[in-house]
Amino acid sequence: MRKGSDIITILDLTREDLESLFEETDLMLRAVERGEKLEVLKGRIMATAFFEPSTRTKLSFQTAMLRLGGGFIDLPPEELSSRAKGESFADTIRMLDSYADVIVIRHRLEGAARFAAEIAEHPVINGGDGTRDHPTQAMIDLYTVRKALGTIDGLVYGVLGDLKYGRAARSFILALTLYKPEKVYLISPPQLSCRPETLALLEERCVEFEEVRSLSEVIAELDVLYVTRIQRERFPDPMEYEKIRGSYRVSADTLKGAKERLIILHPLPRVDELTYDVDSTSHAWYFKQARFGIPLRMALLKKLLAG
Repeated sequence: MRKGSDIITILDLTREDLESLFEETDLMLRAVERGEKLEVLKGRIMATAFFEPSTRTKLSFQTAMLRLGGGFIDLPPEELSSRAKGESFADTIRMLDSYADVIVIRHRLEGAARFAAEIAEHPVINGGDGTRDHPTQAMIDLYTVRKALGTIDGLVYGVLGDLKYGRAARSFILALTLYKPEKVYLISPPQLSCRPETLALLEERCVEFEEVRSLSEVIAELDVLYVTRIQRERFPDPMEYEKIRGSYRVSADTLKGAKERLIILHPLPRVDELTYDVDSTSHAWYFKQARFGIPLRMALLKKLLAG
């Protein structure tokens, strides 16, 4: 990973980049657990420009920067900023670029992060755009698998949920093409099937995959189950969302017959697709997954700004 580079999609990174990032994340995790405050980015400023709601991504980036000794500025909601006066997206990015050393952006429109990267001189990190990319979430997901099972290669994965509109699920599937999974099961209702271009990449990179409609068909084979909610806010027609709302759900009962070492990941927030009785099982790794967001984003910021 080159110092000063933009991170727009998980495919901007190589496997070697990710392995180096994960080693750095291990160091950051130990520092966090010891309660250390580092000064690696002392004097550096990060701008968070979130044009969509966010809890974990935004707060973990801000926490990561503070733990590295830097600071952050946060773009206010539209009604409290110059956007309410008609300021263009491009001018907003140019302004942030002049104030900060790195910009983290989230936007509902696909391509917004890449456009921002073309305008800004400082690095731009995509914190999620439209239905396509959420690269730092995919980094966290892979890191969690590595921490839980000791490897990312050679495992059987199931990705369950909204594979059509879910950018976290899509980015996780793309990230797996950088490794050598034994097999990837894509589990969804027909209306939420994986997009053709994602399937084409799996084929191009020789990743064995199969589309199935029910988790029960494959639960006994899985080492990793990645669950996502239905992305209600992405549906062009609310009636279409209502038709498939609640069409899948993972509960403790659903997991009968699963491997003992199965881990369940979820980018959160959850709605009704993952019941609370799963939380107390050994399979639940989603809160640890969320916690890893801080050391991983610390490692990423360090690499982009300090090398």
